[in-house]
Amino acid sequence: MKVLVVGASGATGSQLVSQLLLQQHTVKVVVRSPHKLPESWKNNAHLQMITASILDLTDTEMQDLVSDCHAVASCLGHNLTWKGIYGQPRRLVADATKRLCNAIESNNLEHTTKFVLMNTTGNRNRDLDESISFAQKCVIGLLRILLPPHIDNEKAAEYLRTQIGQNNTAIEWVAVRPDGLINEEKVSDYEIFPSPTRSAIFNAGKVSRINVAHFMASLINDKNLWSTWKGKMPVIYSSSKEN
Repeated sequence: MKVLVVGASGATGSQLVSQLLLQQHTVKVVVRSPHKLPESWKNNAHLQMITASILDLTDTEMQDLVSDCHAVASCLGHNLTWKGIYGQPRRLVADATKRLCNAIESNNLEHTTKFVLMNTTGNRNRDLDESISFAQKCVIGLLRILLPPHIDNEKAAEYLRTQIGQNNTAIEWVAVRPDGLINEEKVSDYEIFPSPTRSAIFNAGKVSRINVAHFMASLINDKNLWSTWKGKMPVIYSSSKEN
């Protein structure tokens, strides 16, 4: 299977690429700075590298990019700098999600394409009755005003939920919601839930980036796992003994 990964040079995206290669998929990545990537990627026959900024691609280039892919995974995010948080593009994740989905639909492919979006537990799944405290609602409201990346993540997931929906013949999707991300070297036990089991603001859990990558790769690779979570927004935590 050929998988396109955008945001591949990021901390989680790079782990996802490694997991997909371990599963013997062919991986296509779009990166702005290839010199920062591992040397092993540059010499891997199963990895195709496109040097570009994803939003700078034309519609035709975007269609060509996804035309031979059975799955697309987005690990896009904003750099934690002043420019990354408050500069342009403010809707990096949402705009890339929309344009990639439009490209997939425009190609009229014979197969359905999987779309896996890395999102956040700070974003509620409005298809479910996910109640949060008044205090958390206030904090989330402030985040929408003060931190543009938060609303960007919300809009990306909302596009999949409301515009692609559950019955799209071209695209099936999953939005993975990790809690507090940490760095670990190896995959460990983790748990998946339909909704958060703790407050993302006042009682956040943790999950390693490599575990998130492992779950995203498993969704793409495992038909039964995909069937369980397609059209949903699963939440991932490290196993309770590690939280």
